[in-house]
Amino acid sequence: MAEALRGSVDVPAFIDAQKIGRYQITLLLICAVVMFCDGFDAQMIGYLAPSISKEWSVSRGTLGPVFSASLFGLMIGALTLGPVADKIGRRWIILISTFAFGALTMATMFSANVSELIALRFLTGLGLGGAMPNAIAMTAEFSPHRKRATMVMSMFVGFSIGAAVGGAVAAYLIPAFGWRSVFLAGGILPLVLLPLLYVKLPESVRFLALRGDDRAVIASLRRTFPQADLPDGTHFTLSEPHPPGIPVAHLWRGGRALATLLIWILFFMSLLDLFFLSNWLPTVVNDLGASVSTAALLTALLQWGGVVGTFALGSAMDKLATKALGVIYLLAMIAVASIGLVGHSVPALAVAIFLAGFCIVGGQNCSNATAATYYPTALRSTGVGWAFGIGRIGSIVGPMIGGMLLAMHWAPKDLFLVAALPPGIAALAGFGLRFVGVRGPGEAK
Repeated sequence: MAEALRGSVDVPAFIDAQKIGRYQITLLLICAVVMFCDGFDAQMIGYLAPSISKEWSVSRGTLGPVFSASLFGLMIGALTLGPVADKIGRRWIILISTFAFGALTMATMFSANVSELIALRFLTGLGLGGAMPNAIAMTAEFSPHRKRATMVMSMFVGFSIGAAVGGAVAAYLIPAFGWRSVFLAGGILPLVLLPLLYVKLPESVRFLALRGDDRAVIASLRRTFPQADLPDGTHFTLSEPHPPGIPVAHLWRGGRALATLLIWILFFMSLLDLFFLSNWLPTVVNDLGASVSTAALLTALLQWGGVVGTFALGSAMDKLATKALGVIYLLAMIAVASIGLVGHSVPALAVAIFLAGFCIVGGQNCSNATAATYYPTALRSTGVGWAFGIGRIGSIVGPMIGGMLLAMHWAPKDLFLVAALPPGIAALAGFGLRFVGVRGPGEAK
């Protein structure tokens, strides 16, 4: 074995030839916990909106900019910190981002008015936006190609679980301790996690190979695959393109332009709809007669549906990729429209919201895996980060549209018929990716 590996070794080919081991699963779980904190912090404001509105005597529409502030921060963080990570590495960006969104979430509990809340949610969003694309890139770069979509989607399900748990935590804490206690809980968790991340989180092995640090690559691969015999002095290479210069520019070169455009449309429409629903569902359901706690729990079903959808769709994405994407978003369009058609029935609302989450959140996780699989190592954090950044524009627009429609007193039925349009457009983009050559890991190239 030693002789076979002596000389030059292609890192992606080496990883593809290995069985998935305990270290890769551990890394996946660590990144999933980061996403759990990210999801909890990103979604909590939607659960708190009815209580904040009541305490501060402000209208629902007034809180629209609060929702958009954190999403705007997420956009800036994803657009800027993705390319930075492709230059300096994934590990430190994840560590710094986790500290930032933890500390700033805790500080948000001291907000005294809407303006302060907007400012702190924007700053928190910067940290959230930096952690997300780099956790996806880190997981993808330690995964074999044949299982990359499954592993990325399994990791990212931590975001959905965090967002869903946020609903349960809010339902418990708000009546007992007030809405500020939820920000305290959301800030403590990532700060407690930080020492574990510092000790256990490695640098991406593919990034180390790209940088030419053979000794660090050997140490990382020995830790990841202890059964492999890797002699000292082995030189490691990447069989992927690694163009010089500004990473963002290369998203539009090398035949990637049309695929990049379709991925951006996919993310924009998917996140527009997801944040439209997650931010305004608690308020709309509360207006339909449910208590604040019941509304929070019903909204949490959106994320739990996404958890189930992610695990159910992971294998399909590894084998079918864009074949599955278009179908998922077509079903999402039907599921979202059905939320407005079931009326005041809590059981029917629960089923409709769960199915919408299965398709929308599950579909978004499929989109994450598509972007992480499509872009090479030198562009992966940039490609995923910019897809999320463009998607965050949609996530800003979504809550704003919801606020305007609510301010105009639109009926729930009409509200959700409008919300069904974006996943229809996402379905077209998903089908379109197949025509520009984007395939699944298990498919012939």
